[in-house]
Amino acid sequence: MGYMVRLGLWGTGTAFANFRDFLGAMEKGGVGALELVAMDMKARGMYVCRTLSYKGVEFEVVEVPLEPQMMDIYKKAAEFWAELRVELLSASTLITETKPNSSQLWRLYWANHQRFFRHICMSAKVPAIVRLAKQALKENKCVVIGLQSTGEARTEEAISKYGLELEDFISGPRELLLKFVEENYPLPEKPEEPPEKSVKELQRKRHLATPDVSFRGRMRKVTKLQTTRDDKSDEESEIDSEDESSESDDDEFQICDICNLEEERKKLLQCSCCGQLVHTACVLPPVIGTVSGDWSCPSCKEKTDEYIQARQAYVAELTKRYAGAVGRKLKILDIIRSLDLPNNPLDDIIDQLGGPEDVAEITGRRGMLVRTSDGKGVSYQTRNTKDVSMEMVNMHEKQLFMDGKKLIAIISEAGSAGVSLQADRRAINQKRRVHLTLELPWSADRAIQQFGRTHRSNQASAPEYRLLFTNLGGERRFASIVAKRLETLGALTQGDRRAGPSLSAYNYDSAFGKRALMMLYRGIMELESLPVVPPGCSADKQEEIHDFIVKGKAALVSVGIIRDSVLSSNGKDSGKISGRIVDSDMHDVGRFLNRLLGLPPEIQNRLFELFVSILDLIIQKARMEGNLDSGIVDMKANSVELQGAPKTVHVDSMSGASTILFTFTLDRGFSWEHASALLEDKQKDESGSTVIGFYESKREWLGRRHFLLALEGSFSGTYKLFRPTLGEALREMPLSELQDKYRRISSLDKARAGWEDEYDVSSKQCMHGPKCKLGNYCTVGRRLQEVNVLGGLVLPVWGTIEKALSKQARLSHRRIRVVRIETTTDKQRIVGLLIPNAAVDSVLQDLAWVHDIED
Repeated sequence: MGYMVRLGLWGTGTAFANFRDFLGAMEKGGVGALELVAMDMKARGMYVCRTLSYKGVEFEVVEVPLEPQMMDIYKKAAEFWAELRVELLSASTLITETKPNSSQLWRLYWANHQRFFRHICMSAKVPAIVRLAKQALKENKCVVIGLQSTGEARTEEAISKYGLELEDFISGPRELLLKFVEENYPLPEKPEEPPEKSVKELQRKRHLATPDVSFRGRMRKVTKLQTTRDDKSDEESEIDSEDESSESDDDEFQICDICNLEEERKKLLQCSCCGQLVHTACVLPPVIGTVSGDWSCPSCKEKTDEYIQARQAYVAELTKRYAGAVGRKLKILDIIRSLDLPNNPLDDIIDQLGGPEDVAEITGRRGMLVRTSDGKGVSYQTRNTKDVSMEMVNMHEKQLFMDGKKLIAIISEAGSAGVSLQADRRAINQKRRVHLTLELPWSADRAIQQFGRTHRSNQASAPEYRLLFTNLGGERRFASIVAKRLETLGALTQGDRRAGPSLSAYNYDSAFGKRALMMLYRGIMELESLPVVPPGCSADKQEEIHDFIVKGKAALVSVGIIRDSVLSSNGKDSGKISGRIVDSDMHDVGRFLNRLLGLPPEIQNRLFELFVSILDLIIQKARMEGNLDSGIVDMKANSVELQGAPKTVHVDSMSGASTILFTFTLDRGFSWEHASALLEDKQKDESGSTVIGFYESKREWLGRRHFLLALEGSFSGTYKLFRPTLGEALREMPLSELQDKYRRISSLDKARAGWEDEYDVSSKQCMHGPKCKLGNYCTVGRRLQEVNVLGGLVLPVWGTIEKALSKQARLSHRRIRVVRIETTTDKQRIVGLLIPNAAVDSVLQDLAWVHDIED
């Protein structure tokens, strides 16, 4: 925005002297400040941000627990990947330096590792997708299922190997594993035994390079080599004068290297290796009969035979290693083929929902597997028919859906760009759309783009969005990416986020997430104590905590986070055990969540639960210190009432717009009547549960015990908490932590007495008691709270407010926070800056103009 000087957001007569000051204020204010600037610009007519209304849209995140069969498949798959990693490490030790760099192998390993388990997560949600789709059809709605990958590449590879007729659908994970092992399993080079002739040539070259050979012998060998080269040449070489005057070879005399007697050259034998000349009788044993041209003296023959034997033994060992490696590779491939792995989700969903006759497929793939008419197998066929070209098949399928001939549509990113699938008033099919998301894209703008296929203008009804996630901690990685991108899109998507629940709860890849991960790693590596009790452990049982740390450490080793590497002979990392986490991984939340996918569900969820508990602790601390940037925060309570008349505290001289101070009274409490009625309803649904009910704290806080109601949470093993002072807690608590800090109350009379006492006391004082240093300004644990919000035109007085807040003693009171609050009586909604009670007088004094709004 630095070039947009004419907007008048900074400069003379504004709250910011220059763009640098404006930028600094926005950076301090965070996402909430950016939202407020966008709203301020809209109010003054400087900014238009058109977006489709989200009125009527329903948004829900659906938790899909793994079914027992899928749990078993996942566990065995995770164990296989861990064993495959060990096997690849072992096989890599046989690779010579001439082989490709092993780092490429591990990049491919982890890329396929992530892709494999993402396929498994998708397949785990198929039963839930089918169930929700059939339920929507019963409710006279139609269904749109969104995904990203179709598995076409794996299908085409399988078709090329197995043919067009198959017994069952292709398993994408299995084909992915087979391809990875077939193409990347480290095999040593296949040894080849050299012929005897090449061995003798090697021996001859060795003799030529031997320094202790006599000068005469070396000269003779050089002459012999020169003669050999001359024979092979097609060109005539110049003959020097000494050669012209010499005698012919037949008349030449040479000296025997054994007896030193001169003899005709043709009567002497010459060794083909060392080149020495000898009489046939001088050799032991003497040479009898005709001798071949590549004759070797006894000494050279002995050395050559020894070398050949050693070479044969070496080649035999290499052959044995190679055969062993090939055997292990084939064994791994057989194990992969025997694994029980799920089918391609896209083909599976279409098959379970009635086949291509009932499901409109709008994707980028060219062919698909269809169950045969007798139901005994599947066959591959192209998606288009003779009447529809491949280029028009998606538009044809889309029209069948819009005409109501097919009530289920499956869309992918590649095939759905620009396609309108909303309940268009002009279309025959105006049933309400239920948009089920099987797989989220990696970016928020792409997610919104796919959501927009079913939410467009001129629609008869708004869609229902259902985002499906498994209860696996590692899958939160994909939600984390989209959640992070949604938040960074800023004011343009705030309208989307106001419509209902957002994915912000799944954004773990933040500054707080990085800190939480580092604390988890340091705790697992026993460099420091864990800040929270691990799930499934008790604080007073150190052996349980130690056992968890041992299991956690083993799990992190198995997925390569704790590096098991030592230096090889060439000084490079060869992949053996050292037991450390490299610095770059200490803050890499994405890698942590990726690798979690490769762990068995139990330890995966325990590690993820520990990570989330540490993250919640850090966020809670940041919230108490006033360092948490949550964008525009909704202030919710059971009762929100406007206290008195709003006050005008500033009027802009240019636009005439006002800045107004609103004072609200919030009642955040949860009465005994409401709590007991809620428990009674839950006990009807969950008969026999020994966990849900009322609890009291084991420890006293300032002489008082605290009470709460625990009900089943959204995740298995977690519980929603309701307190008399603050109502429903933001964070669900694991069972282990609940039982560690609280004890269940069997007597309803005791629970009622404690609950009502805490409810009454919290209306007058905070949880720190009557001697709190902040007095009435402290709101921690206080049921009745007074909230001051500065609304209307805020940007012109931003600097004044920031200066007034900077004078406050508490750090949490110095931060500018943007809030949204809605009264429970007349549903009046106000968005503005939250002014801490302790800072109200200072802010009003600096603004120096207070005026009651006239009725």
